[in-house]
Amino acid sequence: METPLRKNADIPLRNVRQNIVQSIRAYRVQDLQEAARVLGNHFLYANLAHAQTKQDILDLIATQFMFPAHFGKNFDALYDCLTDPLHKAGPQPGFILVLDQIPTTTKFDKEVREQLLDSFRDAADYWAERKISFRCFYSFL
Repeated sequence: METPLRKNADIPLRNVRQNIVQSIRAYRVQDLQEAARVLGNHFLYANLAHAQTKQDILDLIATQFMFPAHFGKNFDALYDCLTDPLHKAGPQPGFILVLDQIPTTTKFDKEVREQLLDSFRDAADYWAERKISFRCFYSFL
C-alpha cells in the first residue's frame, strides 16, 4: 500500500530556506527538534547561556555537538568539524542546528559573535554546494 504524499502544509520548515543561518524568532527548540525528526535530519543543540568568552563558546559547542577530542577550538576548526568529517562519513540527510543563548558580553562582543555565525554561514554554503540542507537557528542571551 502506498504512503500518501504529504501536503506542503505538513512539511516542517517549508518556508525556511534549505541553507541558512537565522534568528530562532518564533520557533521553539522542541519544534525544531521535531522538524529534524520528521525530515530525517541530524539535530544539534548547544546551550551557550553560561559562556562568557570565545573559548567558552567553542568548548561548549565542541562538547554538546560531540566534536572529536582533537578539535582545535578556533573558528577554522569549528568550520572543519561542521563540514569535512561529516562529508567524508558518506551521504548526509541534512542538518538542523540550534545555538541557544549566545552571550552578549564584553568578552564576546558583536564582532566575535559575527565571526561565530560566519563559521556557520560558511558551513551552510558548503552544504548548499552539495545540495544538503543545513539550517542553523540562534538566539542571544
